[in-house]
Amino acid sequence: MENFLVEHGLPALFLLSFLAATVIPLGSEWLVVTLILQSYQPEYVVAVATAGNYLGACTTYLVGLWGAVFLITRVMRIDQATLARARLLYRRYGSWSLLFSWLPLIGDPLCLMGGALRINFILFSLLVVAGKLVRYAAVAALTAAAMP
Repeated sequence: MENFLVEHGLPALFLLSFLAATVIPLGSEWLVVTLILQSYQPEYVVAVATAGNYLGACTTYLVGLWGAVFLITRVMRIDQATLARARLLYRRYGSWSLLFSWLPLIGDPLCLMGGALRINFILFSLLVVAGKLVRYAAVAALTAAAMP
């Protein structure tokens, strides 16, 4: 599978980055590093990875937006009082937490809650793109700096 992804370059990076931003536990950083080491332009690699990861986060946002009632009441069994407190806290502080949507384990739930709590989509987009762009740019810069 690894060879397949490396052989297909930027399209494979887009797909892997997209899937990594959904609830599927994948990572795309290794492919960013691999492609840069194979002389792909770092700017293109960062742009493709960021776009794929952002669109994956949008998918997770939409799942939260449209599936929140089912997830919250049926799967997570959260009562209305707890939900009201969570909404208040997330609205007060939570939207800025979307800058950390690139973090493993917590990033996808942050995007899901952004949709569930109906965070403004433009704000969601700006914060998520900023966080993901900085992450991929940092990976690319560290990779380029380590190259001979």
